[in-house]
Amino acid sequence: MSVEKNKKDIKIVGRVISVQGPVVDVKFVSQDDVPNVFGLVTTHTVDGEEVFMEVSEHMPGNIARCIAINSTINIVRNQEAYYSGKSIEIPVGEGMYGRLVNVLGQPIDKKGKIECVEKMPIHKTHMGSYLRTGGRKKKSFDVIETGLKIIDLLFPLVKGSKTGILGGAGMGKSVLTLEIIQKIVKMHEGSCVFAGIGERIREGNELYYELTESGVLSKTQMVFGQMNEPPGARFGVAATGITLAEAIQKKNQDVLLFVDNIFRYVQAGSETSTLMGRVPSETGYQPTMMAEVSEFHERIRTSQKGGGSITSIECVYVPADDLTDPAVVVLFSFMDNVMVLSREKVQLGIYPAVDPLLSSSSNLDVDIVGKRHVDIAHTAVQMFQKYEELRRIVLVIGIDELSPADRIIYERARKLQYFLTQPFTVAESYTGKKGAYVTVNETLEGCERIIDGRVDNRSEQEFYLIGALK
Repeated sequence: MSVEKNKKDIKIVGRVISVQGPVVDVKFVSQDDVPNVFGLVTTHTVDGEEVFMEVSEHMPGNIARCIAINSTINIVRNQEAYYSGKSIEIPVGEGMYGRLVNVLGQPIDKKGKIECVEKMPIHKTHMGSYLRTGGRKKKSFDVIETGLKIIDLLFPLVKGSKTGILGGAGMGKSVLTLEIIQKIVKMHEGSCVFAGIGERIREGNELYYELTESGVLSKTQMVFGQMNEPPGARFGVAATGITLAEAIQKKNQDVLLFVDNIFRYVQAGSETSTLMGRVPSETGYQPTMMAEVSEFHERIRTSQKGGGSITSIECVYVPADDLTDPAVVVLFSFMDNVMVLSREKVQLGIYPAVDPLLSSSSNLDVDIVGKRHVDIAHTAVQMFQKYEELRRIVLVIGIDELSPADRIIYERARKLQYFLTQPFTVAESYTGKKGAYVTVNETLEGCERIIDGRVDNRSEQEFYLIGALK
């Protein structure tokens, strides 16, 4: 018999016939017993440790090819594997606040059992679609003030939008994300979900204690699948994170979803695809990359009934600082705001190291932020473009050779560049400066004064790493 009766449910029993790294083949007696794709199969190692696997593909001969969520070391051939007719389900609700879980929803913070009655599957069978009726344009937009000058000026954060922070290694993506969490959750008392996908364990540990010290942990739900875990865990943790966010959204609450790092999600999918023996696309990534990325991003949306919204802020690792990398191009095609971090800015000590000329925002619109805001932002970007041209000339002939008009633009652009730097709350121990929260009006007023030349008599160093312009 291939079916075992249990007190709780019915378990279908199969046998492990092959283990190749995280890819495990499980053979079942009949075709009817083979689990559905995304079905959760469990087995045990010789040491008695439970191994969780997710069905990824059906093979000939009643075989389910599975991707392991945890380590497959010490699984033996012919070991029994069980399928209970379910996919991965995680606990959701109030009990998840302040807790740190893995892809399966199990606590990894040593705080005991999670007190949650409700459970939700991490995979959705059908998302559905809807069209907004009553005119093409949305009547009103809720702009979230971040308190960070360069973001509020050039990349307004709108509820229900997606923002990408793109940058190579060591450019401050994680620090900027942590600062945004601090500013928004603390000032606006919102709900927050943090999904750590394939990043360092040290960063997750630091984030946990940073949020604890700042008092933000009680409004944050965290899920991690870090670098040391198999690709199955790193790939699945994105679905777990968005499921936690959807559970909050169902209660008509707005939620912020922070993802660090969404590139690792694509990378884990690529590893899984290679292990499954699939032929890669021309770009070297998995042939299903676009489908996987769109499946994740389609779940980040405002409720159809006008309830809660999910606003995502996603870090995107840029391999070798190459913005034309196929995975990066696919990812930023889903973003409303694209903030590109520049290594040159980092070397100059400009933090946050956002390059306004490489970045873009579809939220910088008159209907969203107003004419005054748009005019100041566009003038600032034009000034930065002119500054880049003049900077190359200055490197060759010196600043004294510039015309009086060009010299004024050059000096004002430098002051504006320095003014858009900001001391971070999370970096106080490194900079020695207290973190600053600057309102949108203070940001616009400061930029206006610099652009209009009302602070031409002040040195540019007075604008470096300050809050509002006094």
